[in-house]
Formats: sequence, C-alpha cells, structure tokens
Amino acid sequence: MYAVFRDGSKQYSVQPGESLRVDLKDVKQGDEMFFDDVLLYADGDDVRIGTPVVQGVRVRALVEANEKARKVTTIKFRRRKDFQKTKGHRQKMTRVKITEILLGSNGG
Repeated sequence: MYAVFRDGSKQYSVQPGESLRVDLKDVKQGDEMFFDDVLLYADGDDVRIGTPVVQGVRVRALVEANEKARKVTTIKFRRRKDFQKTKGHRQKMTRVKITEILLGSNGG
C-alpha cells in the first residue's frame, strides 16, 4: 500500500512506516498531523488516481522532530579583483513518520 500526496509545491510517495522531511510546519514533536491532498492511492489491484485529489483518503503522520536541513553554501567570486563572498543557508524542516493511510469513512 502506498500513496502520493502533495504538500506545498512538492509531491511525496509514501508507505506506512517510513520517515520523510517536509517543509517546516507549526507543530510540536509527538503531535499527529494529516495530509489531505492525496493524488494517488494504490493497494494491490485497487489503484485510485485523483482528479485532482482522491476523495476520502488521508495520510496520517506523527511528528518526530523540527530540524534543519544540510547547509547550502553559495560563493561569489571575481577573478583578479581580490573579491570573494560566501553565504550559507540551512532550511528548516519537519521530520514526520507516516503511521497509516486512511481510506473511506476513516479518511474523510
């Protein structure tokens, strides 16, 4: 069983039990959250494709931590001009663990 859901401008393919990092959410560690924009749901031969979303399907997740991603560094450099500028940025993320994919009356 797996599902593809949309969060912001990104899409994630998930199965129950796996962890992933999404953009920062205003939730605390240990809270439960739901993703409602499910674009595809598949369980064996039962495949449902949304137009644009699948009705009655939700993804339940448990918040593991709020953290920062790896540092991204940018460098501006002009040769022979004694100029070099370095900047760094760490994006804030929320790590969630997918607990289950709710279907039918539990999902809506």
